[in-house]
Amino acid sequence: MSNQQNNTLAGTPNIPVRRMDFEFDDAIPKYWFANNPMLTMLLTGLSCSFPEGERMFMRAVRHYQDRITDPELMKEVRAFIGQEAHHGKEHQAFNEFMARKGLPIAKIEGFVKNAIAFEERHLSKERMLAKTCALEHFTAMFAEAILEHPEVLELMDERLQPLWLWHAVEESEHKSVAFDVYQQQVDNYWVRVSEMALTSVLFTYFTGLHTVQLLRASGEQRNFKATAQGLNKLIGPKGFFRGMLPQYLAYYSPNFHPSQRDSSALRERGLRMLKGLLGDKLPLAA
Repeated sequence: MSNQQNNTLAGTPNIPVRRMDFEFDDAIPKYWFANNPMLTMLLTGLSCSFPEGERMFMRAVRHYQDRITDPELMKEVRAFIGQEAHHGKEHQAFNEFMARKGLPIAKIEGFVKNAIAFEERHLSKERMLAKTCALEHFTAMFAEAILEHPEVLELMDERLQPLWLWHAVEESEHKSVAFDVYQQQVDNYWVRVSEMALTSVLFTYFTGLHTVQLLRASGEQRNFKATAQGLNKLIGPKGFFRGMLPQYLAYYSPNFHPSQRDSSALRERGLRMLKGLLGDKLPLAA
């Protein structure tokens, strides 16, 4: 992160917009996550979808912005848009760093952009907002798993830990905003849960596809040992994704709301960790 930091905060007290300015040193190793190609390319593939994905989230919510009458929700929407805009900016910088490692980042980013454009042409605004809610639930689950198990971060190169920790904290902070807009403006249970089911299939498939593409480009597609080790860390007996199924299934309840899982203590701990990593470079101290 550069020494020049804008300490002016926007947003709301609960959803502050932190203007980060990460710099990614080319000396950071290619396999920066546990020295494991599979884990590294999984997160890199996800990052390839973030810049355009975040813009899609913003467009989906903005479509309903003028119809919102609740002043508090309006403030939260603005904060949500601010946070997502900065996530896209910082992950674009990270993606460019990984592209310098010789990976086909631009190809995957282009695919994501075209796929989202296709969806926006053919799906209703209600569906696009429901898709945003579904993906926000996924990112909140992953983010809060990182905050709950910070030992996962310790497997990453220390220079990249702040990016993923900051993103995790903010995804948890704004996890209810798109959902609240959907409930107020659409409130269609069938559209919400059917879009989650479809998005679950597509998200899983394309995340796997992009991971394989990046592994192939790295010449690591036949590194079965690394892949097995990575899968064990994800879905093994003590895997990162273990225990997420109840949270995922909760989304299908007619009475679901993201705030039903109180994650404030996790976020506070995450911010303390981030402060420890960045010191005065963190725009908002824990």
